[in-house]
Amino acid sequence: MHEGCDGFQKLHTELLHSTLRSELLLDAVYNILFHRRNKMATLTVPPVPPHPRDDALQLYRAFKGFGCDTSAVINILAHRDATQRAYIQQEYKTMYSEELSKRLASELSGKLETAVLLWLHDPAGRDATIIRKSLVEVRSIEGATEVICSRTPSQLQYLKQIYHSRFGVYLEHDIQANTSPGDHQKLLLAYISTPRPEGPEVNREIAQKDAKVLYKAGEKKLGTDEKTFIHIFSERSAAHLAAVSSYYHDMYGHSLKKAIKNETSGAFEHALLTIVQCATHPGKYFAKVLHKAMKGLGTDDSTLIRVIVTRTEVDMQYIKAEYSKKHKKTLNDAVHSETSGHYRAFLLALLGPNI
Repeated sequence: MHEGCDGFQKLHTELLHSTLRSELLLDAVYNILFHRRNKMATLTVPPVPPHPRDDALQLYRAFKGFGCDTSAVINILAHRDATQRAYIQQEYKTMYSEELSKRLASELSGKLETAVLLWLHDPAGRDATIIRKSLVEVRSIEGATEVICSRTPSQLQYLKQIYHSRFGVYLEHDIQANTSPGDHQKLLLAYISTPRPEGPEVNREIAQKDAKVLYKAGEKKLGTDEKTFIHIFSERSAAHLAAVSSYYHDMYGHSLKKAIKNETSGAFEHALLTIVQCATHPGKYFAKVLHKAMKGLGTDDSTLIRVIVTRTEVDMQYIKAEYSKKHKKTLNDAVHSETSGHYRAFLLALLGPNI
């Protein structure tokens, strides 16, 4: 019998006082910093969620017998927020003496397994996992660059602690060891270590000055002063960079984004563009990333999974609106046409209603 909200609250208190270690406390803080039931999220959860023990029991039953009741797994996990998923995992381990993630890995396969296991993570652990895999395993820095350059300074500070806790190595070390020496590496290292304000306040005079400095460091001269770009992009707040971008367009007749494309290239260009676009129009940026992942022959499932899973509890409503506005079709319809089976069902469950 469900204990409802009172039971969930009781378990919440018990866990906070008895089982949460330092890493889980960091995860909890990251949840608050990152996406605590954001109004722009597409995640749908039951008004009165089942007790985590009940969810753990239903998952165990889904694994029993021949094969796995994958639909049951999706119906539970795709409709629980990060905190609820953490409690379910703790209850599952207590009840059955095994990690839920390991059981899921043995029951699921392929792209669905990748998506569900990434979703199962707490937000900080998920970001750390994406970065680690991007830098060390697949040796493709696109995912690591996207995650690092789209997070706030507070999120990055907690992310670095979780990264070291889980992998036994500092994020700075992995960046230095697994990226090519140069401007891209310098920007990533500066971006994760430089304190930046996070509020909406902007000094208009300094923003105008920065726009002029960037013009002089780029389009006005022969060659590019990359150090200046790294300095401004790693030390200024998102609100400040949005103002710089606006002033740049007003003063020079085209966007800062276009200037970056003209003056830089490769991974360095990607990092700068990610920073400025996430400062100005994050919804447009991620809508574009998703469209690119599904454009043409074949689908970049790694990117599709990464963006949907990491943005579902953040701003996916905004991303969906931007996608529909730009491409005259819904993101749900695009994902439906590029995926199939339980993998499709899981991603569409995260995306919410087709609007």
